[in-house]
Amino acid sequence: MQPTSYPLDLQILTARWRTFIETRAQPDAVDPVVVSSWRRCAPLLNPFAQPQLARLNEQALRRLLISQFDLLAIARPVMEDIFQVIEGDRSLMVLLDNTGCVLLTLGDAHMEEEATRLGLTPGTYWDEGRVGTNAFALVLAERMPAQVVGAEHFLACFHHLVDAAAPIFQPSGRPIGVLGILGLGSMSHSHATGIVVAGARALENQLAADVMHLDANAHLTLLNATMESIAEGVLAWDRDGIVTQMNRQAAELLTLNPRLVVGHPLQRYVQAPADLREAMELGKPLRDVEAHLLVNGRPVYCMLNLKPIRIGDAPPIGFLATLQPIQQIHQIFYRLSGAQAAMTFDDLKGKSADIQRVRNQARGAARGRGNVLLQGESGVGKHVVARAIHNASSRANGPFIAVNCRAFPRDLFLSEFLGYESGAFSGARVEGRPSKFELAFGGTLFLDEVETIPLEFHSVLGRVIETGEVMRLGGTRVIPVNVRVISSTDTDLDSLVAEGAFQANLVYRLSSIVIDMPSLRQRREDLPELIDTILGRMHASQPANAATVTPEALHLMKKYPWPGNIRELESALERASSLVASGQPIDVAHLPESVRRGAVIVPTREKAEPVLNMDEWNREALIRAGWATHGNLTEMAHLLGISRTTLWRKMRFFNLTAHHFQPDG
Repeated sequence: MQPTSYPLDLQILTARWRTFIETRAQPDAVDPVVVSSWRRCAPLLNPFAQPQLARLNEQALRRLLISQFDLLAIARPVMEDIFQVIEGDRSLMVLLDNTGCVLLTLGDAHMEEEATRLGLTPGTYWDEGRVGTNAFALVLAERMPAQVVGAEHFLACFHHLVDAAAPIFQPSGRPIGVLGILGLGSMSHSHATGIVVAGARALENQLAADVMHLDANAHLTLLNATMESIAEGVLAWDRDGIVTQMNRQAAELLTLNPRLVVGHPLQRYVQAPADLREAMELGKPLRDVEAHLLVNGRPVYCMLNLKPIRIGDAPPIGFLATLQPIQQIHQIFYRLSGAQAAMTFDDLKGKSADIQRVRNQARGAARGRGNVLLQGESGVGKHVVARAIHNASSRANGPFIAVNCRAFPRDLFLSEFLGYESGAFSGARVEGRPSKFELAFGGTLFLDEVETIPLEFHSVLGRVIETGEVMRLGGTRVIPVNVRVISSTDTDLDSLVAEGAFQANLVYRLSSIVIDMPSLRQRREDLPELIDTILGRMHASQPANAATVTPEALHLMKKYPWPGNIRELESALERASSLVASGQPIDVAHLPESVRRGAVIVPTREKAEPVLNMDEWNREALIRAGWATHGNLTEMAHLLGISRTTLWRKMRFFNLTAHHFQPDG
C-alpha cells in the first residue's frame, strides 16, 4: 500500500500476487491492507478479466456535476497546480466523490488516453467490487491515504499502473471525495502519496475557509437582524470611541445616518453629559438614566442604559448603550397605569360560549376571596382577566402589582419577592427593598408565568401565601401582608407536579379558583368583534390607521389558527394597518405572509422539504391541520373543508390519530 523503498521490484510483486491467486495463501512482504482487499475481491472478480464498469448516463452525470459544483470549483485549481509540478511524469490527476464516482480527470494527454481505454472517465465508478484493489477504493474503505503499485492491483489489466490517493474531508469530518494520481508503475516514486495528501489538505483548508466565511456572514446577518428587531435604540462603540453598531431606532432618535457614523468617532457627532463620560472612564454601568445629549449641537433627551463590554476582569473593550425617547417612557407609564387599570369584563370581547363562560367565572372570582389561577396559551388575554377581576373586586382601590416570574434570575428571586433589609448582603441598596407582597398590600399580586418559579423557592412562597406573613432577607421582624394572588400559566401544572418540577402544595394554594382561557381558534366566531375592537382602538388613537377589513381578508383570518392568539392578532392588524393608505380597509395583500399562507409551526420539521406526491400532500395537510388545532377533529375538518367522516377515513388511511398532535403525543 505504501512501499518502504524505491525503486520497486515489480517482478517480485507480480510473483507474490500470482501465488495468492493460485493458492490464496498469505504472501510475504505485501501490505496487509492490500491483502485484505485481495481477499474481498477474490470471490467476486476474475483477476484475468476486464472490469465490468458501472457508468452514469449523460443526464445523471450532468446532475452529479451540478451537485458537486462547489467541490469541483475548489479542486480544479489545486489539481492544475499539482500537475504543473509533476507534468513530466506522464501522470493523471483524478477527483472522485465519496461513492467512488469519477468527477474530473486532468493531466498528461498520453495518460488521459490510457485512462480512457481503461474506463477511468467522469461518471465511472471505481469501487472495489467492480475494479478490484486500487488506491481510490482503499481510501474510501480505510479513510486514509493509500498507494497501490503494479501487481498490488487485483486485476491483471491494471498491473502496469501506479495510483496514489488521499481522502478529502468536510470541516465536520464527513468524507466528501478522493484526490488521486494515476501513472505508469515503472515511474512510481515515494512522493506521490505526499503530493495527494498535500493537495487534499489544501482542498480541506479551502472548504473550511468557505464554511467560516459563510458562518461569519450568517452571524453578521443575524446580528444586524437582531439589532433592527430591538424596539430600543442601540448604539455601540469600542474603547477608542469608534462607533461599531447603530440600529435604525437609534439613528432615528439621534437623527443620524448610520452609514456616516459607523466607523467614525462618536464624539464627532454626539457630546455626552458629564455623568455618562465619568461612567465610561470608570467602566461602570448606568441604568435608566435621563440623559441630555447634544447631537450636532441639537439637544436630545432620552432614557439611557450603559453597559461596559468586558472580557473577564480586563478593562472594557467597548460600550453598549440603549436609548429610548423620554416621551415613549411616559406613554408606556400612562398606558400601564391608566388604560389597563380601567379594564373591566366588558373588555373581554366576544359572544361565544367559551368567552361567556370565562366572563361568568371571572365575575364569580371577583366576588370571592380565594386565589385565582388563569390557565391558557400565550396571548389569550390572561392579564386582561386578572386586571378585570381586580377592578371588580373589593380590592379595586388597592394596588395591582404585576410580576413576570420569568424575568428574575434564580439567584435574585428571593430578594425580589421577599425583599431585604438594609445591609443584608453586599451590593444591596442602602435603604433596603420591600417585598412584592408588601407593595401589593390591600390589593392584588399578579404572578405571570408562575410555572417558571424555581422549585427550591416553592415552599417559601407557599408559606407566605398561607400565613399572610413575610420576613425580609436579613430581617428579624415578621411583616403581615394582606394580598390576593392571581397567577397565570400556559403550562399544565399537574403535569409538572407529576414530573417533580412543581410542588403540589403551591398549586393548591394558587388555585382556589381555576379559569381556563380559550384559545382564539376555539372561538373563531368572536374574531370579527375582536378585529373591530382592535381596529377601533387603533383608529381612535391615530385616525390614519385602517378601521375595517375586507371580506376576503376576514375570510383568511378566520381560517388562520392564530397560535399567538389575541396578541398575534393585534400585532398582525397593527402591521397590516401600517401598510394601508389613509381611509382604505385592510385587504389580503396587507396581511402578514403567515396569515395569507395559513402557516403553522410543526415540531421536528426541517425547513427544506422534498417534492411530495398527492398522497404525501394529503398527509401533510392532515398533519398541519392537526398541529394547528392540537388534534381537535371538528376544527381539523373545518380547516380542511371536509366532513368529520371524511377526515376520520383519511386519518385512518394514513395511520394518524388525534393523539399524534397533542403535547404529550
